[in-house]
Amino acid sequence: MIVHGLRISLVVGLLMAPCIGSAQQLDNTQIMTTLGQVKAAAPAVDVALLVEEANSNVGKGVATLPNWSKLSQLSQLIVEIDFENNSTAIEPKSYRTVGLIADALHHPDLFRYKFLIVGHSSATGTAKHNLELSQKRADAINAALSTTFAVSPDRLFSVGAGEEWPIDPGQPESADNRRVQLINLGLLK
Repeated sequence: MIVHGLRISLVVGLLMAPCIGSAQQLDNTQIMTTLGQVKAAAPAVDVALLVEEANSNVGKGVATLPNWSKLSQLSQLIVEIDFENNSTAIEPKSYRTVGLIADALHHPDLFRYKFLIVGHSSATGTAKHNLELSQKRADAINAALSTTFAVSPDRLFSVGAGEEWPIDPGQPESADNRRVQLINLGLLK
């Protein structure tokens, strides 16, 4: 079975340098140290508008759209999550990483925050298929966090960006472009 690595990008605050770690090196302390540095309020983001913009800009990119550009200003912690090829099935070895993320979201310092899960894909399929797959993968992470790991579902939102916001625009088919971001949307209301 072919497994494609996805990058989960945890967006944790403004003006923080990006950190990169493999799934094997990531631990709960590292996640909490990074996520615990969130001090400023996140910009207001309308999730329904993000979905609408992504769906109406298939093949055109989303990074420069007004609401999407707010997200691109935030720093990221990148960890690896593996999915089965062209699937939403999270590989069993990646559940440890998802569990570490859930532990961090249960920490008292982060319990008051809500998060946006943004799915991304490489450009190996059609733009429409990649948008749908990225949404389903974001939903799969959301479901794993809220069911298996009991993170309150009212703290989690999902959106797919497809191939429209590549981390490596020079190589749109690169596996590095397949990732999921977890973005801190600020305090629960």
